[in-house]
Amino acid sequence: MSNVERVCGFLDDAKVYYLATAEGDQPRVRPFGTALVYEDRLYIQTGKKKDVSRQIAANPKAEICAFQDGKWIRIAGELANDDRREVKVAMLDKYPSLKAMYSADDDNTQVLYFREAVATIASFTAAPEELRF
Repeated sequence: MSNVERVCGFLDDAKVYYLATAEGDQPRVRPFGTALVYEDRLYIQTGKKKDVSRQIAANPKAEICAFQDGKWIRIAGELANDDRREVKVAMLDKYPSLKAMYSADDDNTQVLYFREAVATIASFTAAPEELRF
């Protein structure tokens, strides 16, 4: 299993993770629940009309944190937009409940992938493990 698949599996198991972005000098954190491996990249999904989309466009540096079964993961990197229809379809197929709000053909659906990411899996009982992808 590749590093990116391990990271996505952790996020899938956790169900909810928290995405941190910046708005000027103010950190912004909110819950997310989408994670997809596509072409060996970790993707997340949002709407272009949301503040988070504007924050990422202004400063692509972001971080994710999730907790599951006594372990936590932190993923740091830069998010890059991917407007290809096929990756939007793959995301919406993985999360069909989103199809009530998003479409691969609308002007709002946004999928982003991590570039140069570093994930750290840690716990109180084991040494941290670093995964790069």
